Amino acid sequence: MKIHNLSAENSIVNHFLAELRNEKTQKDRMRFRRNIERMGEVLAYEMSKTLHFSTEDVSTPLGKKETSLVDDELVVCSILRAGLPLHQGVLNYLDWADCSFISAYRYQNPENEFEVTVEYLASQKLDNKVLVLADPMLATGQSLLATFEALSRVGLPREIHILSVVGAQAGVEFLEKQLPKDTQLWIGDIDEELNQKGYIVPGLGDAGDLAFGERLQK
Repeated sequence: MKIHNLSAENSIVNHFLAELRNEKTQKDRMRFRRNIERMGEVLAYEMSKTLHFSTEDVSTPLGKKETSLVDDELVVCSILRAGLPLHQGVLNYLDWADCSFISAYRYQNPENEFEVTVEYLASQKLDNKVLVLADPMLATGQSLLATFEALSRVGLPREIHILSVVGAQAGVEFLEKQLPKDTQLWIGDIDEELNQKGYIVPGLGDAGDLAFGERLQK
């Protein structure tokens, strides 16, 4: 898996991440959602540099200009519910893409063992398309693996890109072993630690709860 860690270089991404992590700033839900959305825009832009392009003449009022346009068929799949702001950010830049949605629920038993179940999937055929998996938090990697396995039943994509805001090193290493070798990960930052509950440390907390409010049941 090829990893593109955007925090490896100084950019405006560091400002977005700082506000997302800051326990005071993140209490503003609208700003939190917008920062996740902006991360989706930046990640989509960086990912777009690797897509396939073809040239086309565009007519202007004064003449014609040869322009490079994306000719890949894209499908953006988000994991409900935390993935929704990130999904919107990706669509802000890749607005012609098809959209898929999946529900991947992580159940934790008293022994702190995790089981991920997929309860809902709405997707197009993926054969020979570019699949973009949008999930803001790459913690254990199990939700993304369950998503990929569920999507594999509706076609074989030509390329796979994962877009995340913050990840844990253990989750990244897990996906490196489980997903196709040519998968590409585009991520804002990678933290070193996972706690016993499977949360990224220092991370930023529960992205779904921060964006939409705490759930009745965890």
